[in-house]
Amino acid sequence: MPTATQLATFGSGCFWCTEAIFRDLNGVLAVTSGYAGGTVPNPTYEQICGGQTGHAEVVQVEFDPAAISYSQLVEIFFLTHDPTTMNRQGNDVGEQYRSVIFYHSDAQRSEAEAVRQRLVAERVYDQPIVTALAPFTHFYPAEVYHQQYYANNPDQAYCQMVINPKVTKFRKKFAHLLKSTS
Repeated sequence: MPTATQLATFGSGCFWCTEAIFRDLNGVLAVTSGYAGGTVPNPTYEQICGGQTGHAEVVQVEFDPAAISYSQLVEIFFLTHDPTTMNRQGNDVGEQYRSVIFYHSDAQRSEAEAVRQRLVAERVYDQPIVTALAPFTHFYPAEVYHQQYYANNPDQAYCQMVINPKVTKFRKKFAHLLKSTS
């Protein structure tokens, strides 16, 4: 009997970067850029950028837990952005760029906390991890032009200067978890 798919929702700054990383993983069936954690229904990108809705830029990852575990996804989330900066990733500043995990169940909350505590115990970062863990409430997909942004705009300056180095580093570190290209 096939395993039921699950959802994971992560905010780690710009969703363009995050989507490009998670899309490459074996066991990931879909990645959708969007917004979560705010108070305004159906927010627009312009509202999010204004910082008045309380939403974070996130990706929602549909995955097969028989192929990749939630804990592996959480570890990748932590190791592919800076979880030690409050409301900031690089030059992106504001609550919409916060580091946050929106958990879909108590099991996900426990697994996320366990990964975070392991990384703290291993002293992976010199500064405290400030990533919030919050219950998932609602996800709003971002506008169509944000979906698969990196794949659709590889020559765009932001993709070349910001996303390419992140994706290259990720692919090297997590090569054993990538989708087969053959």
